[in-house]
Amino acid sequence: MAIEWSGVIPALTTKFTEDDQLDFDLFEKNLDAQVEAGVSGVIIGGSLGEASTLSLSEKEELVKFSVQYLKGKIPVIVNIAEGATRDAVFLAESAEQWGAQGLMLLPPMRYKSTDKETVKYFRDIAQATSLPIILYNNPVDYKIEITLEMFEQLVDLHNIQAVKESTRDVTNVTRMKNRFGNRYKVLCGVDTLTFEELVAGADGLVAGLVCAFPKETVAIYKYVKEGKYKEALDIYRWFMPLLEFDINPQLVQYIKLTEVYTGIGSEYVRLPRLPLSGSERTEAIKIIEASLASRPCVLE
Repeated sequence: MAIEWSGVIPALTTKFTEDDQLDFDLFEKNLDAQVEAGVSGVIIGGSLGEASTLSLSEKEELVKFSVQYLKGKIPVIVNIAEGATRDAVFLAESAEQWGAQGLMLLPPMRYKSTDKETVKYFRDIAQATSLPIILYNNPVDYKIEITLEMFEQLVDLHNIQAVKESTRDVTNVTRMKNRFGNRYKVLCGVDTLTFEELVAGADGLVAGLVCAFPKETVAIYKYVKEGKYKEALDIYRWFMPLLEFDINPQLVQYIKLTEVYTGIGSEYVRLPRLPLSGSERTEAIKIIEASLASRPCVLE
């Protein structure tokens, strides 16, 4: 299945049961909500999906389940966030065998690689798979920036096709478009910059709060692309207090709590994470409840 690298692609949370097992019933419910809303694909095992706590066998189960359940309606994309090149290559090869249709690739984890090392890391993985790849550029959280010069060195690898732009610098959308045209699709990777980057020409977004509010997220994307900026901005302004959860260090807990309130998720996280408590939880619930009380009507 070809991936367009446009529209809304959720970085899905991983659903767990109370006894810390994968909750496929709830995962299925969330997948249904995403497909119904019109998302363009789903990402399995990203940062929001608690990738660092998932075993290889759990990733395999999640991917195979998603591929089988979705039956080609939308592509399944597997996140790769490994420390060693050989482990990343193995996961890329495995994901292809499991039936995944694409990969999201982070720079090496834990070791702060040089530009040269990072480019080689990406090249080695891309050359080991035929799957299309989106690179995740998030120097704020992962301390490695994929610069324009590094993208230039990867331009000959045709399966590296897109970037999840999470530098927090909105002008990077323009820089990428000016330098590369449509060679790389650019997807906004920070929820609180959704409107700004789409208006600047981003092709889509890899989103977090879409896990709880798929229709509203897709509506913002569609309205912007249709030139209906006021309609998009009205939803975006309503959405902003919730979108702030995406840039909190405990984004997993915040977004999972929000999913509970929209009926398509649970609060269960995997240790060492703990659910929100105390004043953080109280304030989060106030924001969620206030947002639900003023939730806009999004037409199909």
